[in-house]
Amino acid sequence: MISASQPSSNPSWVCQARAVLNPPGRLGFFHRLAIVTVSLLLGCVPLPSFDSRKASMILQDTSDTRLGQASLPLVQAHPGKSGVFALSEGRDAFAARVLLADASERSLDIQYYIWNGDKTGTLLFEALRRAADRGVRVRLLLDDHNTAGLDTVLAALDTHPNIEVRLFNPFMHRRWRVLNFLTDFWRLNRRMHNKSFTADNQATIIGGRNVGDEYFDAGQGVSFVDLDVLAIGPVVSDVSRDFDRYWSSDSSFPAEHVLPSVSPTAVAEVTAAASRVEEEPAAVAYMQAIANSQYVQQVLAGQLPFEWATVQMVSDDPAKGLGLARDDELLWTRLKKILQTPTMELELVSPYFVPGKQGVEYFSALARQGIKVTILTNSLAATDVAAVHAGYAKRRKPMLEAGVSIFEMEPEFSLAPTKGHGPLGSSSASLHAKTFSIDRTRVFVGSFNFDPRSQRLNTELGFVIDSPAMAQAVADAFATVIPARSYKVRLNEAGALQWKQQRNGEAVLYDQEPGTRFWLRAYVAVLSVLAIEWLL
Repeated sequence: MISASQPSSNPSWVCQARAVLNPPGRLGFFHRLAIVTVSLLLGCVPLPSFDSRKASMILQDTSDTRLGQASLPLVQAHPGKSGVFALSEGRDAFAARVLLADASERSLDIQYYIWNGDKTGTLLFEALRRAADRGVRVRLLLDDHNTAGLDTVLAALDTHPNIEVRLFNPFMHRRWRVLNFLTDFWRLNRRMHNKSFTADNQATIIGGRNVGDEYFDAGQGVSFVDLDVLAIGPVVSDVSRDFDRYWSSDSSFPAEHVLPSVSPTAVAEVTAAASRVEEEPAAVAYMQAIANSQYVQQVLAGQLPFEWATVQMVSDDPAKGLGLARDDELLWTRLKKILQTPTMELELVSPYFVPGKQGVEYFSALARQGIKVTILTNSLAATDVAAVHAGYAKRRKPMLEAGVSIFEMEPEFSLAPTKGHGPLGSSSASLHAKTFSIDRTRVFVGSFNFDPRSQRLNTELGFVIDSPAMAQAVADAFATVIPARSYKVRLNEAGALQWKQQRNGEAVLYDQEPGTRFWLRAYVAVLSVLAIEWLL
């Protein structure tokens, strides 16, 4: 294994070698030969060398910053604990990121799986640029799978003397990105799914949200129901050190070595385009709504009600991005050790829930032992990835037979039904939060989906929070809000699947996936019989 302390070059043959050495499952000789042949015919653009990659580490001396001084008395009053605040509303989550960027004085360390070039994505890019103009060192690490269309913007940001952009598992064919999968599939199928936003090594935001309008209740289409946590205290340094691991990993490449260079004219055009976005009526209205929010007022008044608890950060070794991490270095392995086996109840929220055979056996065994197991995932009508639903759909019946309770979120679901609708937000939603509660004492919040991809392919990040109050809040949601705004999946007298919906105090029953058309159901049915779970 190549370490970050021993920079390596990556000649073109590495692509072919990885394809042969790291296939999923067992491939025969002729399959491997075909992979190598295709790679040679199409050509494989070599990955850049690490020889010129500049080393950088977290800034430790930040206790005298505004954020450090503001949090110091609170942290001192709760020794050994970290302060956490749940960000369930999209606009609060966006405001928190802008406020951290604007308050930063020394550093911003940021990593995301998706960063869209839409309204909120552009506004946050501008917040980073403003911070850099003040002298703040900005390190931005993005997974390269979702950067299509952003090459010029990212390259322009990277020209700023205080901003460095790196790309995780980059696509070397920039124009025809599909060619990358033909030549280097087994590397590119592994992605960095982490999400963190850390200012001055004093405050951080982690959770399920990426950066884009749908995550921050700023669009007219589907909005994601999601959950982040704003944290101060000792756990922030853990997140910062973990960021360094990813920043210096063998999957992290400087953008200047991957993206086409941009001229000063292009940089000016990007800046001008961002200014136009900021001046758009929708952006102005959105930012005004943010400024008037109760959350912002609490922050500005120093009255944010933190929950103080023991918080453990869990993450994958970044070597997972190359298929080189050991089992004991995986987030899922650590989670199982920390959380142990529930003794009373388990509440799980997972938008892309693909339990597989082992997951079904695990949840079913808990239920048979008398442990209350309740799961919330997306309905077929609400999901944005129908293929993932196919991996889950065939697993429902045996879990229900064992006594597991399953809810599927309606497409019109909203944790706060009076908010998020109208000219500034969407009227429909898709579940995107990833959290679970154990025995009403511990909560996990992060990027981890309960699916094979999160377990074995993508890198993930999250917090385990010892907080009965937060765990109780999850349990209360399952007792009140979620049943009212979800389909409860059950078995009818004949043992077939049935969906129960509460409407105005009346029960409405469906004998097929509610709110869906025949062709979508047929598509999912076909996919469900294919051996694709490892890809989901």
